[in-house]
Amino acid sequence: MQYRPIIALLAVGTLAACSGGKSDDTAAGASGPITVKASDTACEVAKSSLDAGTHVFQIANSGSKVTEFYVYADGDRVMGEVENITPGLSRELRVELPAGAYQTACKPGMIGTGIRAALTVNGSAPALTEDALLQQATESYSRYVTSQSEALVQKTGDFVTAVKAGDVAKAKALFPVARTYYERIEPVAEIFGDLDPKIDGREDDATAALPFSGFHKIEKDLWVSGDITKDGPVADQLLADVKEVVTKAKDEKLSPLQLANGAKELLDEVANSKITGEEDRYSHTDLWDFAANVDGSQAAVAALRPALEQRSPDLVKQIDTAFTTVDSELAKYQVGDGWKLQTDLSDAQLKGLSDAINALAQPISQIAGVIAKK
Repeated sequence: MQYRPIIALLAVGTLAACSGGKSDDTAAGASGPITVKASDTACEVAKSSLDAGTHVFQIANSGSKVTEFYVYADGDRVMGEVENITPGLSRELRVELPAGAYQTACKPGMIGTGIRAALTVNGSAPALTEDALLQQATESYSRYVTSQSEALVQKTGDFVTAVKAGDVAKAKALFPVARTYYERIEPVAEIFGDLDPKIDGREDDATAALPFSGFHKIEKDLWVSGDITKDGPVADQLLADVKEVVTKAKDEKLSPLQLANGAKELLDEVANSKITGEEDRYSHTDLWDFAANVDGSQAAVAALRPALEQRSPDLVKQIDTAFTTVDSELAKYQVGDGWKLQTDLSDAQLKGLSDAINALAQPISQIAGVIAKK
């Protein structure tokens, strides 16, 4: 992936979580952050009723399992999320909430429906998109999502056709290509309830309600047994689920904070599953996903760039420099139009990629706070 200045991505047109620290009172509201005490058996949210507007949840995990925190709207539509909160860690989530009924949830072990509680939001508040530059950002990013979604449907369709034809070699070649477009817009796909786990869930995340399916079920059959003769229904369902995500994404009105959160979330995806090889554990095509996650993060930042340049030009410079470093590091492993297998990289090479991502994640994690300021 050659570095592209992030302003250029606007032509084709998403965790505000960061490690502990004090939140800006303007962003958090006069009362400060809303504390969430998470453990293996509890999810104690300090407030069950809020005024409409932007709020900061500060989640501290005192349990022994890695956990996640979500704010859900009706139908389990994700308003905001923080993943991979390890034991002893404190993370923050900024989320814009209009009046309505919501649920909060902690997910010890990062599985299941979570430990839930009702959250009521009352009144009204000016939306962040009343700022013209932030409105422009959401419109620009929506155009990016549309372009990637169209390619996602096409490439997933090609992959499904190869699977149903029993063409193992062609399906293997198309697998990481189709996933590229999904990984670029994954924060948007994750908004819609069970669709993301159906499409992208890993084997150890499967439940009776959500059995192992989607991309990774077919991946396992392609690379482990080489037998995809029974995967026709799985492939058909994958394409149907992808089309449903695309349809919903086109109608989704994203908030500026969802863009900021998504930009960081994509980097967390890289750090927690691509570097380790957990994501594509059978094909080892993780670097395709790595590059796509970075592309998606860069696109979200690009959409927000005019507002960021107005509010924090020094932060923009830090982000540009960090993206350049990541792209340069990743480019070492490019092979033609693709990438080396994750298993072909040494520990030192993987550490170099990890260090570059961590250095980028630090300034990216500040974007939500900057955007949330009035």
